[in-house]
Amino acid sequence: MTVNRIFDQLIALGLFVTFLSSAKAMDAAERLPNVIVIYTDDQGSIDAGCYGADDIETPAVDALAARGVRFTQFYSPASVCSPSRAGMLTGRYPWQVGMPSNASATVSEDINDLSLVDEPEKEFAAETTMAEMFKHAGYVTAHIGKWHLNYGPGSRPLDQGFDYSFGHLNGCIDNYSHFVYWNGTNRHDLWENNQRVRLPGQFFPDLMVEKADGFIAKHQDKPFFMYFAMNMPHYPYQGNPKWLRKYEHLPFPRNLYAAFVSTLDERVARLLNTIDKLGLTNDTIVIYQSDNGHSVEERAHFGGGSNGPYRGAKFSLFEGGIRLPAIISWPGHLPTGQVRDQMAHGCDWLPTVAELCQVKPPTVALAGKSLVPVIKYASAPTPHEILHWQQGKQWAVREGDWKLICNVRNDSDDDLPLTTQDLSLFLANIDKDPGETINLAAKHPEVVERMSMLHASNEEMSLGKSNQKARRKLE
Repeated sequence: MTVNRIFDQLIALGLFVTFLSSAKAMDAAERLPNVIVIYTDDQGSIDAGCYGADDIETPAVDALAARGVRFTQFYSPASVCSPSRAGMLTGRYPWQVGMPSNASATVSEDINDLSLVDEPEKEFAAETTMAEMFKHAGYVTAHIGKWHLNYGPGSRPLDQGFDYSFGHLNGCIDNYSHFVYWNGTNRHDLWENNQRVRLPGQFFPDLMVEKADGFIAKHQDKPFFMYFAMNMPHYPYQGNPKWLRKYEHLPFPRNLYAAFVSTLDERVARLLNTIDKLGLTNDTIVIYQSDNGHSVEERAHFGGGSNGPYRGAKFSLFEGGIRLPAIISWPGHLPTGQVRDQMAHGCDWLPTVAELCQVKPPTVALAGKSLVPVIKYASAPTPHEILHWQQGKQWAVREGDWKLICNVRNDSDDDLPLTTQDLSLFLANIDKDPGETINLAAKHPEVVERMSMLHASNEEMSLGKSNQKARRKLE
């Protein structure tokens, strides 16, 4: 072989290698980002180190905030589990999608014998979820953890756009027996792709991470969407022994709650470590949010969580029930170590990830607005002039700095008294009084009237008037 021919072959080989490198770079550039939504359960407004907790260790959540954007004025769609999740997954207010309150709390021994009887739950089954949006765009999708969005035909995870599902359908389970932790007869509630699985003695949060790791490893070469719906720190408080020892100096029940939060944080760390080990960190959008404020129910030992300066807790539309931790991270693409004070809302995640991933959102009108400008630029204005909440007879409107609550429910461990007048209409200036300690309704009747009209004029605010007659799916 002549020297010239060898030289020509080396040049050709070099060009081929360059072509392969360019093609690989092009594939990486064209890859749609993965999306993981970590949704915690009954986590208090400040119950993470990055949100001000000085008695609970949450290094994984803190690290996520350090490599992303943390919101300080982020609102859940509701102050209770099911409607909060329905709003996040659909980008619409919960009452618009037939989920104004918690879904049914009954689980049959045979999931296939169940049937939907309530028209509102049928309405939710007809909605387009975030999973359906991503599946339509070519993503593989997974639900892992808590569901609590009904379990009749059409309403289970596999019916709502998820290719894979592992978890419990009810609101809460014992983490070792996997039986419903509620009133009445004990009922087993652990399912994988609509099939009952019995894994007694295995810690459910560990099973969640195990299933998540397997799903990610299997589908790492194509874009995936994962709804990682943690059931912590929702009661029963079942923290790992090392954390129970760590916090034994704290007062009861803060010690039990703190141990469960740190147990939660460790599982978040394991999930994110899997993403890192597989080299997917810069290809993965991670969202972290609590569904509602901490619980003061009897099953939660009447407390344990903290709302910091905010009044209220789970079930209440005071700030402590709906103003919660929320973080988004996408290293290499979004700002890192940033804080945003703009008003944002759980319904915003769907249009936000649709824009970031360049996928087509549902064609139905959304309550949520894209937060991309706010995430990228600290000076961007909030996309919301007005926000609404409704849970039964209790409703609230936020307009600018003003917030009006009607038929107040004060589920809280604070010692601030409420008068009879306060229970009817409670007006606060959130900028000046974020703790909602003073009712300004009597001093500003014109504001009360205007905001009451905003509530009344919201066409789909009244239950039963949502216009979900037919299934709204992506065209």
